[in-house]
Amino acid sequence: GGIMQHIEQAGVHSGDSACCLPPHSLASHLERELRRQTTLMARALHVVGLMNVQFAIQRDTVFVLEVNPRASRTVPFVSKATGLPLASIAARCMAGRSLADQGIHAEVIPHFFCVKEAVFPFAKFPGVDTLLGPEMRSTGEVMGVGTSFGEAFLKAQLAAGVRLPQRGQAFVSVRDSDKLAAVQVARDLLEQGFTIYATRGTGAVLAAHGVSVSFVNKVAEGRPNVVDMIKNGDLNLIVNTVEDRRSAVADSRSIRTGALAQRVTYFTTIAGAQAACAGMREPKQLTPYCLQDLHATLRTA
Repeated sequence: GGIMQHIEQAGVHSGDSACCLPPHSLASHLERELRRQTTLMARALHVVGLMNVQFAIQRDTVFVLEVNPRASRTVPFVSKATGLPLASIAARCMAGRSLADQGIHAEVIPHFFCVKEAVFPFAKFPGVDTLLGPEMRSTGEVMGVGTSFGEAFLKAQLAAGVRLPQRGQAFVSVRDSDKLAAVQVARDLLEQGFTIYATRGTGAVLAAHGVSVSFVNKVAEGRPNVVDMIKNGDLNLIVNTVEDRRSAVADSRSIRTGALAQRVTYFTTIAGAQAACAGMREPKQLTPYCLQDLHATLRTA
């Protein structure tokens, strides 16, 4: 049916993670391995119809997280991206008609990018923590289409009600394992025209790599602090990831709840911030595409 690459890391519920079809940064040999393993499992489990597999990849090693011999919420998305009515095709297979009889001979891989983004109800619940984790919290999904991953991601954010600022002041505070990745995020934001603010731990790493950064206090370090900046309307973008410890999550909760209350665009995963940087590099004038016209190009490819 298709390979969807999640934006957020493993550990974030699949229903809450943005994802891209075709994969935007997955090596071709890994895609081949995913197809090989999926085929082996489908045959071993004697699945006729639809099957959903979730993989995690670490340094080229593929791990199977789960296999569901049923339809999933991704089926409508993949169908819209590829132009194939997967549910109908699978139902006919279950009724005894082969793929060949239905004229299905190969996987359809679009020449454009489709990004699925989750829609969250956080705005309706003041004070709720927006940190993503293994518990699903989204209540809907949207889809963005573009000739590049950045364009598709940007459109998906707009459809989900998230505005990616083009310039302004950005606050970056990330956990230790994300600090090196945050360096490139900060560089991308500087290139975009942002001024970077960071806590001392993150800021020290950014400064050591030549990134121009201003330091701001954590909430526990006294005032003025980052929450004061949020309340004063001084920040346009927040990148905040935390260690998987209850104390760390509690310490940074006021940043996330403040951003939600003040409608400041925020990302709680480094992968989400990287995708946002790709989206912000896209031109302001976005081009709408007719899905039927795109499907027609797939059929003639």
